[in-house]
Amino acid sequence: MSEQPILVLDPAGADRHAEYRALRERGPATRVDVLGVTAWSVSDPFLLKELLTSSEVSKDARAHWPAFAETVATWPLALWVAVNNMFTAYGGDHRRLRRMIAPAFSARRIQDLRISVEKIVAELIDGLAARPAGEVVDLRTELAYPLPIAVIGRLMGVPEDQLDGFRSVVDGVFDTTLTVEEATANTASLYQALDQLILAKRALPGDDMTSLLLATRDEEGDGGRLGDEELRDTLLLMISAGYETTVNVIDQAVTALLTRPDQLAHLRAGRADWNDVVEETLRHEPAVKHIPLRYALSDIPLPGGGVIAKGEAILASYAPANRHPDWHGESADAFDVTRPSKEHLAFGHGIHFCLGAPLARLEVVTALQQFFARFPDARLAVPAEDLRPVPSLITNGHQTLPVLLRPAGD
Repeated sequence: MSEQPILVLDPAGADRHAEYRALRERGPATRVDVLGVTAWSVSDPFLLKELLTSSEVSKDARAHWPAFAETVATWPLALWVAVNNMFTAYGGDHRRLRRMIAPAFSARRIQDLRISVEKIVAELIDGLAARPAGEVVDLRTELAYPLPIAVIGRLMGVPEDQLDGFRSVVDGVFDTTLTVEEATANTASLYQALDQLILAKRALPGDDMTSLLLATRDEEGDGGRLGDEELRDTLLLMISAGYETTVNVIDQAVTALLTRPDQLAHLRAGRADWNDVVEETLRHEPAVKHIPLRYALSDIPLPGGGVIAKGEAILASYAPANRHPDWHGESADAFDVTRPSKEHLAFGHGIHFCLGAPLARLEVVTALQQFFARFPDARLAVPAEDLRPVPSLITNGHQTLPVLLRPAGD
């Protein structure tokens, strides 16, 4: 593989699809600049899946990234590599943390949430239905945001008066246009909110995941509890991953259907169902474009030549991989709910596959079912090309989603 100039990824993600094509054209893996940090972006789905399941690739920056100490103090995305939770754990530490956290996402607990999710969506849809015909509504603000915020609030036991505060600081975690100073201040605010939640649940435990994690012991290991730092960073992971990503999937699914009447027709004719819509959205416009970072524990030869050297950083580029023509054919860039295979990497792959995937799918399916049942004539209130992406090279949604629910006179 010939040496190529480093591709600088746009912090604002202004033209993500062009960037995806540029990454794929450079081969299975290519060196990129991620806000000043050099990493290997892997956009070939087969190589990416191999690396995501390899014991020679770690997410533990402290142990396996030589540049960690000199980078973490000055990199706006330091939080993504410095947290001490399941997201960055490797080997036995990861197995221990996942074993302790998995019961919080058991099938029974998710099923118990179904009625709550349906009720929350119904209340939000009723609120939308009360708006006058002809009024434009920002559906990201009025539906995509409040649903996962309410669900994660109930799940984690976050008091209602703290939810807006969590929303603000979680948005900052995914905003890759923040300065180092802004990102540092946002992280401090986020940890302050988490500490308040932990104190409240220690004082008055409830039937929620925060209380469960406070009481959980590792029955298969040394019987110990989560350490204070692990607990705080685990709550950070569960709240941020369970909120922002679901917002984006609802946003992108609604956008896809409102801009493609033929796909909505497939649903109404029974040629596809809402699960098809969710999976194709996750493939076509995943909630997360790139995930920082992983690290090579040994030299990794690349197909066609070149090597990811031991200690070098790896960026899992899920979005360009999902649209790779070697995986989904020449139509990979098209949104098609009837596509026979909608396999994707939106929830990760291997040991770090997202534990909250069933809950996210439940929320999105419920929101789409109720929204399109109540507003069959809904349409975008602006041309699709006028929708502005959120300023991030990580998260994948729109700043606003203006929708006309019902034409005036209905």
